[in-house]
Amino acid sequence: MTIKRKVKQAINQVLVITLSLIGVFLILSFVTYEKPDHVPKKTSALISEEVRSYEPLVDKYAKEYDVTEHVDVILSMMMQESGGRGTDPMQSSESYCGQVGCIEDPELSIKQGVYYFSKTLEDANGDLELAIQSYNFGRGFIDYVHEQMGTYSVETAIDFSQHMYENAPDKSIYTCLRKEAKQYDACYGDIYYVQSVMQYRDVLALE
Repeated sequence: MTIKRKVKQAINQVLVITLSLIGVFLILSFVTYEKPDHVPKKTSALISEEVRSYEPLVDKYAKEYDVTEHVDVILSMMMQESGGRGTDPMQSSESYCGQVGCIEDPELSIKQGVYYFSKTLEDANGDLELAIQSYNFGRGFIDYVHEQMGTYSVETAIDFSQHMYENAPDKSIYTCLRKEAKQYDACYGDIYYVQSVMQYRDVLALE
């Protein structure tokens, strides 16, 4: 009987210790848990109301230029370009007249922006990421990619930006939009334009 009692006591002690350790672990897990820092309360808030208000115009010109399946992408580009603010929400003046600021009518900006995107998509042979980056870099990027690898990649975008920045007659007109761009000495355009646009597109796709 004495041996059985000792065995029983030992088992009980092990159970108590085990349960105590589990309890401590659970308490520590609860105390040390941290909520993610960058989870938005409302995902839809990432797309501005200004951009949303232009969706009918984007639809209209997407039909005209046969890119209706990419309305979300175009809205996402507008979000990245301007957030829908200003008189040139698609920032399409340069493709329209060769200089910044010549468009002062939002509808003309959207018409030109959708048209220019349709041409980049056509020149890129349907490579959506290449077309998106070319909207930012210019259609010369398509020729550069086709000569290099044939398809879009972040590495090629960085190489092109470095090349254009290095050979720019006046570097002062360019601003490094991201610290990574400054690090790479790739200050022509936005080397991560595609990634930013796709993040906005993913938001719209969830709605």
